[in-house]
Amino acid sequence: MRARLPFALSALTAGLLSAGHAVANDPIELTMYYPVSVGGALTDVVDNLVAEFESEHPDIAVEAIYAGNYDDTRVRAMSAMEAGDTPQLSVLFSIDLYELIEQNAIVAFDDLIETEEEQAWLESFYPGLMENGQLDGKTYGIPFQRSTIVLFWNKDAFEAAGLDPETPPENWEEMAEMAATVREASNGEQWGVMVPSTGYPYWMFQAFAFQNGHRLMSDDGTEVYFDDPAAVEALEYWVSLATEHNAMPDGTIEWGTLRQNFIEQSTAMMWHTTGNLTAVRNEANFDFGVAMLPMKTQRGSPTGGGNFYIFEDASEEEQRAAMTFIRWMTAPERAAAWSIETGYMGVSPAAYDTDALQRYVAEFAPAAVARDQLEHGTAELSTYQGGRVRRALDNAVQAALTGQMSPAEALSQAQREADAALRRYAQ
Repeated sequence: MRARLPFALSALTAGLLSAGHAVANDPIELTMYYPVSVGGALTDVVDNLVAEFESEHPDIAVEAIYAGNYDDTRVRAMSAMEAGDTPQLSVLFSIDLYELIEQNAIVAFDDLIETEEEQAWLESFYPGLMENGQLDGKTYGIPFQRSTIVLFWNKDAFEAAGLDPETPPENWEEMAEMAATVREASNGEQWGVMVPSTGYPYWMFQAFAFQNGHRLMSDDGTEVYFDDPAAVEALEYWVSLATEHNAMPDGTIEWGTLRQNFIEQSTAMMWHTTGNLTAVRNEANFDFGVAMLPMKTQRGSPTGGGNFYIFEDASEEEQRAAMTFIRWMTAPERAAAWSIETGYMGVSPAAYDTDALQRYVAEFAPAAVARDQLEHGTAELSTYQGGRVRRALDNAVQAALTGQMSPAEALSQAQREADAALRRYAQ
């Protein structure tokens, strides 16, 4: 979908604007590729934000191109760059960093900073959300559409199964037991838990592995550790939810329909992005809760979602205008409004200090869960040759969940494929 967003110009304004770079009827034009991959009317929210920005900055016009999911958006943005029609900015996966740098596609924000105020802005975000956007001491990605995986649970279903509706599972053992209890109490009408295994299976698996004390990749993006015993144990547990505990459906579970499964009460628990929080709140006709993911040896979730990037091929004037837009979009008031509208995280401590988000969290405590889980977070799986590496892991997870291979066999194969992809980057 391609949408041309309206922009407001000051009536009859004459003279130069933006330090003499543009006149009111000749604004700096920016093209922004934007991923729409999570439920909720995100396009309307973005449309409204951009229209508000343009009314306040009549010297800058923004065209948003809604490009599908994150992978689709990256492909379209890179194809446009190769065709000589590079966008000035985009929201892309935070884990696209290595590929974007390798393609000389993006510019470091450090190289655009001109004032102490801009430097303070660059340092204002949660450190846990900056990990996937930084390399070699420079910042290339600014967090915006960011998330962690959280546990949603149906309090009514818990109560019907004789469980405490206010107490979610704290650990893997409790989650398996509670999920099996729900399944049995409902006479097989309701599943206990669903964890999506399409869309982003590597992301869910990374959470399981990290909860078992294991980090899947090196800090420099050149190595992965998929076949470690702790990773194998994590995948074995995920598989066991269906095969041993009869608490989760066999086979794969669709990312795109899982939220609806939860809303329709097909499952009492689900693992999903906090980006679905507002949609679940608006659509669920039952009492639900949101909690940090259960632990094995430690709590933990990888961060996820998208960062703002500015493209290298944009002119200096366009890069400055793009940074103006990104600073505006990530200001505490906008970050707070975005979090309330969507369920995504406020990306800075200052966002949670705003009156709006403080009131919202006081009224709706689940809005703070993803933020609080940052204390137990880890950077999302990101490496060179990221698409090939993640595909190898996705295939391994699905092979194990569908019974085609044992977890150990599947992860051993994924390790071999990832090693082959990363061989030329080895130190």
